[in-house]
Amino acid sequence: MKRIVVLISGSGTNMQAIVEACKAHRIAGEVVAVISNKAGVGGLGKAQAVGIETAVLSHKDFATREAYDAELLKLIDGYQPDLVVLAGFMRILTPEFTRHYHGRMLNIHPSLLPKYKGINTHQRALDAGDTEHGVSVHFVTEELDGGPVILQATVPIFPEDTASDLQQRVHTQEHAIYPLVVNWFCTDRLRLTADGAELDGEVLGSAGYAAE
Repeated sequence: MKRIVVLISGSGTNMQAIVEACKAHRIAGEVVAVISNKAGVGGLGKAQAVGIETAVLSHKDFATREAYDAELLKLIDGYQPDLVVLAGFMRILTPEFTRHYHGRMLNIHPSLLPKYKGINTHQRALDAGDTEHGVSVHFVTEELDGGPVILQATVPIFPEDTASDLQQRVHTQEHAIYPLVVNWFCTDRLRLTADGAELDGEVLGSAGYAAE
């Protein structure tokens, strides 16, 4: 059973999906801690309600990004994780931090990467007149939202859609694919190599498994 630490900044719906999958034995792992950079967010309550240890480390208490990430790294490593999962953790991570967890840190991003890195992805897709949008799970590297894509899910965009409509549609897919990818890692099917994300010994394409 792999030990999983989840980082959040908000409501923690993806964290909750992963926790529920672990408890249903759909993930060969256990969430041993949930860490937030913000106190009082909904995700902390969700974790505490099911007996998961939580911690808060506020970035506002640190003068630099580097100082914060160094302390966060020590906090995470105290839980001896096999995998670190970013689930709505709204921080740009330093190169030192990402290198420390190279090959064992995942992120979920609400766009079909490499499209729309960064924030406000749903509105940007609408403004561009796209007919489809989606979500990507990827390994975390030093490049913001630039690590190798593992799996994507696509949703349609309808003419009357608002950013909120699109967000809800994407969230449904997020909660389906993130636990799946976490289980691939926990069952040793997934790894990061010099050639990219590799699943069952095969290097995935630029759009991840969804492109196969």
